[in-house]
Amino acid sequence: MPLGIFEPKSELVNSSALANLRLYKYSSVDKSFISNHILRHYWNAVAELMPLWLAPNVITLIGLGFIYINVLCVIIYLPDLVGPGPSWVYLSFALGLWMYSTMDNVDGKQARRTGSSSPLGELFDHGIDSLNCTLGGLIQCACMGLGATGAGAFTVLVSCMAMFFSTWETYHTHTLYLGYINGPTEGILIAVSVMLISFICGPQVWLLPLSQVLPFVHSAFAGIPLRDLFVLTVALAFFTTHLPFCIINVYRARRAHNMPFIPTLLEWIPFVGSAISVYFWITSSYSAILTHNHLVLFSLATSFSFGRVTTKIILAHLTLQPFPYWTILMVPVYIAPLLFCFLPACGINLFTGTFEVIYLWAYFWFSFIYFMLWADIVISAICAHLGISCFKIKHFTAKSV
Repeated sequence: MPLGIFEPKSELVNSSALANLRLYKYSSVDKSFISNHILRHYWNAVAELMPLWLAPNVITLIGLGFIYINVLCVIIYLPDLVGPGPSWVYLSFALGLWMYSTMDNVDGKQARRTGSSSPLGELFDHGIDSLNCTLGGLIQCACMGLGATGAGAFTVLVSCMAMFFSTWETYHTHTLYLGYINGPTEGILIAVSVMLISFICGPQVWLLPLSQVLPFVHSAFAGIPLRDLFVLTVALAFFTTHLPFCIINVYRARRAHNMPFIPTLLEWIPFVGSAISVYFWITSSYSAILTHNHLVLFSLATSFSFGRVTTKIILAHLTLQPFPYWTILMVPVYIAPLLFCFLPACGINLFTGTFEVIYLWAYFWFSFIYFMLWADIVISAICAHLGISCFKIKHFTAKSV
């Protein structure tokens, strides 16, 4: 395994870990009224339209394909992430995200219909979700005309924080918790609604002060632009609801098994450290990510880097392995603040300007190639162990969803 030069082979895949796959049982709790009483019927109907020979993981990939089409539209029509672009682009954003969400919910139903459910399906599904975190945020950024700004960067990256802590929570509770209001359902609906508003009214609508939309609002908030209010609401939702409930659920799970809770907080250190590094990097006055609009390239590179972080946790969860603290793909993020923030502040400007663009491209290709090599190794090993195929259904038994 060539990747073993960067990370221990035992953390890639091994026979004892693979043996634990047969002990795994999927568990989830979804309290959303919308998903349970409204969208469930839509997802079931779409699942019934899928041919029985179509593998669930192919459906998952189709969903990601819609997101990449959206990203391509951003690159072509909204490279500055401000616009305005052609109105149909914003409609395509909404349709693309909606189709991604649809495929994300239908793939599991297809697995049950065809009797092809497996731990690989969960790894593949959540791995694709991880790749989409920054990309979905990038599309949202372009849709609201946030541009290559601090608010735009936060919108791109906040989903990564939410995904990391949800994955950390699932690792310890062995259950995927989705609350009464959650990102995969209500969050998607809000994002799609925002895109439809940009389609109808244009992205400039998000520059309007709150007072023009709600005349009765308190004067202290009257001048706040709608897009700033949106970003603030997202930040508050993450820090006041999502993160606290992840912590509470892990605390309860650990306490129920008479296990200490504090050590689980230490598992945050590498990820939080990388988040702090990103902050220093992109907000540095010497960095070109925001000042010269390289946020799209940064988002693409981070997509694969972050995808490796969370899929490693998911794999450890499926195979009952110790919590993985880090991945080699965090290293470029840790080095960047030194090169593009602290050294220039000390008068050493060898690594600014063109060098940073080269660094970003190297970061992207390294992350992409490494992620794909790792995915091939792990998927091949799991398929061989379970006697299944990732993109084909060897034998299926039609069942009701």
